Amino acid sequence: MDKISHIRKPIEAELERFGILFDETMGQADGLLGRICQGIAERKGKLMRPILLFLVAKEWGEVTMAAYRSALTLELLHNASLVHDDIVDESDMRRGKPSVRSIYGNKTAVLAGDYLLSSALESAALSGDIEIVNNVSLLGKQLSEGELLQLFNTQNTDFSEKKYFHIIRLKTASLFSAATRIGAISSGAPAEAVSRMDRLGDLIGLCFQIRDDIFDYYNDNVGKPSGNDMLEGKLTLPVLYVLNNTDDPDMFTIATKVRSGIATADEIAALVSFTKEQGGIAYANDRMGILSAEAKTLIADFRNAKIKRALTQYIDFVSERTI
Repeated sequence: MDKISHIRKPIEAELERFGILFDETMGQADGLLGRICQGIAERKGKLMRPILLFLVAKEWGEVTMAAYRSALTLELLHNASLVHDDIVDESDMRRGKPSVRSIYGNKTAVLAGDYLLSSALESAALSGDIEIVNNVSLLGKQLSEGELLQLFNTQNTDFSEKKYFHIIRLKTASLFSAATRIGAISSGAPAEAVSRMDRLGDLIGLCFQIRDDIFDYYNDNVGKPSGNDMLEGKLTLPVLYVLNNTDDPDMFTIATKVRSGIATADEIAALVSFTKEQGGIAYANDRMGILSAEAKTLIADFRNAKIKRALTQYIDFVSERTI
């Protein structure tokens, strides 16, 4: 049994029910839109955020219909953001397969992403909980702000780790913190627990993105070649650390060219190699270790042993995953 299967075990029944709800929702559209939704549904991934939401919800009680609707909302919103992100980044691949924009064009992809976003809002309303609706509204704002900040951060001339963490907190970690926060809310957890679960999701989301960024420094099987982030003008944690802790004018020049979108493939390869040699990957791994250790302290007093074990495995998986 693989790691994800162990993590899913305490909520297998809930995930099966969720899968039916997700497929039904994605199957509502006809024609071209129906084909697009079907393609997205077929590659929905590991359902990392619904898993997190259900695990947290089950610590404080039963998984309610509001929890199912919330998990569906987050998954739809997540997929909408991916469709739109691929347009912004001009990405032709998503999870190892052609992106919606590469198959149908940008105009169709924008409208398909809008449809998923509208479906997410409908699902949030069907939860019947105004607090959940408010949280989803906040999440939508955070995702949009994060994408805009990342887009315009390519014009900055500094190499700030603080800005990096602010962007990934909005763009990635916000989805994880929404999952843990809403999971607790849906089961009637006390305010202190909701706040603690919000922090748990934030930490997990930061680890998730740092790990994803590390992938880009290697040739791997996640659908993007080494240096792809730099090709898009993005400088992530490993290289930011190196730029702030070494003094190599040539690498600073290349990094500036990366941000401007004019760095050559050879220059990007040189910056990737320099980052590895100067300890950038090790530093990023150390930061993940600190964040994941704090995350585990937040579930130390969980009463449900199976849920606690699954969440511990979840935290480890996020920081150690190879895909």
